[in-house]
Amino acid sequence: MKQLSFYLFIFFLVQLGYSQSKVVDPENIKTVILRSGTTNLYAPIISLNDRLVLSFDDLNADEHDYTYKIVHCDYDWNSSNLSDSEFIDGYAEDRIRDFENSFNTLQPYTHYSLTIPNEDTRLKISGNYKIYVINDYDEVVFERKFVVFESKVTVGVTVYKSRDISTIDTNQSVQFIINHPDFRINNPKEEILPVVLQNNNWQTAIEGLKPQFYRGTQLLYKYNKETSFKAGNEFLYLDTKSIRNTTLNIAKVELGRDLYHAYLYTNEERIDQPYTLLEDINGNFVVRTLNGGNSDTDADYGWVHFSLSCLEDLDGKDVYISGNFNNWELNDTNKLNYNEDTGLYEAKLLLKQGFYNYQFVTKNQDGVISNSDIDGSFYQTENDYTVLVYYKKYGARYTRVIGVGYGNSKKLNN
Repeated sequence: MKQLSFYLFIFFLVQLGYSQSKVVDPENIKTVILRSGTTNLYAPIISLNDRLVLSFDDLNADEHDYTYKIVHCDYDWNSSNLSDSEFIDGYAEDRIRDFENSFNTLQPYTHYSLTIPNEDTRLKISGNYKIYVINDYDEVVFERKFVVFESKVTVGVTVYKSRDISTIDTNQSVQFIINHPDFRINNPKEEILPVVLQNNNWQTAIEGLKPQFYRGTQLLYKYNKETSFKAGNEFLYLDTKSIRNTTLNIAKVELGRDLYHAYLYTNEERIDQPYTLLEDINGNFVVRTLNGGNSDTDADYGWVHFSLSCLEDLDGKDVYISGNFNNWELNDTNKLNYNEDTGLYEAKLLLKQGFYNYQFVTKNQDGVISNSDIDGSFYQTENDYTVLVYYKKYGARYTRVIGVGYGNSKKLNN
C-alpha cells in the first residue's frame, strides 16, 4: 500500500511539472506549427471530430527521436489530474514517427509532423490540452496549447466600436450571446466560463465574465468596457518565398557565409500616422517557397534583418517583434536593441521561407504589453475574435468546452 502511494505521489509530481513549467523553445527548434488539419483556421482550436496537426523543424538535422505527450488541463491550464484513459483512447505518449530531412537547402534540418487522432492516440473529451515534445533524456523540448470543443451550444459574436468616449477611436468591444436550447445549465454565473481572444493571442485574453441578462435559453453578454480590446493596427508583413530576390518590403538580399540575409526596409512608427487599410492574416504565417515543390522540406532558412525608427519615449520599455511565428512570446530572440550608430532599433531572426505577419509591441518593467505604443491603435483595424465557452458543472472533475463562436471587425457595429 505504501509503495502504491509512493508511485501515485511521483505521478502527481510529474503531471504537476508538465502542467506548470514554462518551456522556452531551444535555438535548434524552428517553425513550430499547431493548427487544425480539417479547417482553414490557423488557431489550434478543434472539435472532437477534427484533426490536429503539429509540425516543426530541428536544425540539428540528426533525425533525432522525439516523443509527444498529451496532458489534459483545467481552465487555468494546470493538469486536470485525470488518468490517461479518461481523456485518451490509446496512448497519451508515443514516438513521432513521421520525419524527413530537408532537400537542397543551405540550412539542413529535419522536418517532423504529427497528426492527432492517429492509430495510437484519439482524444475522448473536450477541454484545454497541452502537447509536449520530449527528447531521449526525458527533457521537454517545447510545449504548445490547444483546445478541443464540443458543439453543445452556439455562440453569436458581434464586434462594436467602443462606446467609451475616451477609447472610441482606439478600441473594439466584443458582445456575444450563448444559445443553449438543448443543453441544461443550472447555474450560469458559476458554471459558464467564457474566454474572449483577439487574433488567437492568449496573452491578451479576457476572462471572468458573467452573463448580464437571460432570455429564455440564451445568456447575453452585452459588456463594453469589460470586453474592450485595443484594436491595434494592421500587421506588417514580409515575404521570402524567393530567398535570393527582393520583394516589396525587402530592400536587399545578400549571401552570407552560410545563409542568405534579407534586409527589410526600415519601419517607421505609425502611432501618429492616419489609419491605412492593409490586408493581412492577423499575425499568422504561411511557409512557402518558389524553389521546390514541397515547402515542408524544400523551403530554406535565412536571416531576416528588422529595423525600426522610433521617436516615441520608450524609457523603461523593451521593444519586440511579435506574431504567431514565435507563439506570441516576447524573449531575447525577438527583442530589438537600440543601435546608437544608426539611431535605430534592430534585430535579426532566423526564419523559414514564407509569408509572415508581424507587429512591434512593447513591454514595460511591470510586464504590461502594448501593441499600440509604436504602431498606434485605430478602431477601423480588422481583427479576428474568438469566444470559447467553458463549462464546469458543480461536482464535475474537469472543465469542458461546449462551444465556440467567431467574429470579425470587418462588420463593425456602432
